[in-house]
Amino acid sequence: MSTPTVLSTRTLLVCAAVGVATGILGGFAGLLTVAVIAGPLAFLYGLVLGVHVLPGIIAQQVLRLPLVALVTHVVAALISSAFNPMWSTRFIGTALLFGAIQEGVAALTRYRAWGRWRFFVSAAVIGVFIAVIVWFAVDLGRFPFWAQVAYLIVSLLGPIAWTAAGVAMGGALRRAGVGPR
Repeated sequence: MSTPTVLSTRTLLVCAAVGVATGILGGFAGLLTVAVIAGPLAFLYGLVLGVHVLPGIIAQQVLRLPLVALVTHVVAALISSAFNPMWSTRFIGTALLFGAIQEGVAALTRYRAWGRWRFFVSAAVIGVFIAVIVWFAVDLGRFPFWAQVAYLIVSLLGPIAWTAAGVAMGGALRRAGVGPR
């Protein structure tokens, strides 16, 4: 009898399935990016970028194992890259950053604490990164003060809202028997 590994075939298949589904959603978000950043509603970009938290959140909620967030994020980034190949390095960079943050928060609890709070801690950290990084990409200084404040709020709440959706989706998949047996 063989000893199960952390990244068994079953685990990798679940990561791949979640990565493909969320990668498609991320690809559509990538297509919206230019229109959002260039338009008068640029402060909503944090909500658009926040969709990229989904791969790791869903994978961790379903599987509750080390490395699944990172693996799933990379698969999602590769799928998103098919929608906009020019941005493949951005998709992969975002996947590595968000996946590392999600894995880091899980590692701090030694992959033993899977309460909802843990997912929202990583979402808040990601929200701060989004706010800082995209502040410069969007050049929010050109907008009125109210838009700058709205941007910061949306940047922090966007990943949290997407995390709530990811926790719900992951929970539903787990209840349906997709998780470990």
